[in-house]
Amino acid sequence: MLGALALPVLSATTASAAPTAVSATPASSCSSLPPLPYEVHAKAVTIRSKASSKSTALGVLYKSHKFSAAKKSGNWLYITDKTTGVKGWVSGTYVYRDVRMCLD
Repeated sequence: MLGALALPVLSATTASAAPTAVSATPASSCSSLPPLPYEVHAKAVTIRSKASSKSTALGVLYKSHKFSAAKKSGNWLYITDKTTGVKGWVSGTYVYRDVRMCLD
């Protein structure tokens, strides 16, 4: 004969939840946030004096380096490297911008 298993008896009670207050402050729109930085996704990308692969090399940014672009010309981005102060152009082929998903 198997032993009896005693289980506690649960009583069903009705819960009365008070309505929660919703904040009166409107949520900021995702489009009003500043743009996310670019990031180097190649081993390295060269900073150039002009928006051309044949122009003078001024510096190098390495993989995972994050930066912001001041302006664009075609597929080229004009940047200022904050760690060295070098200003110049990088090819957009080797860099990507982080993506923000908005659920407005």
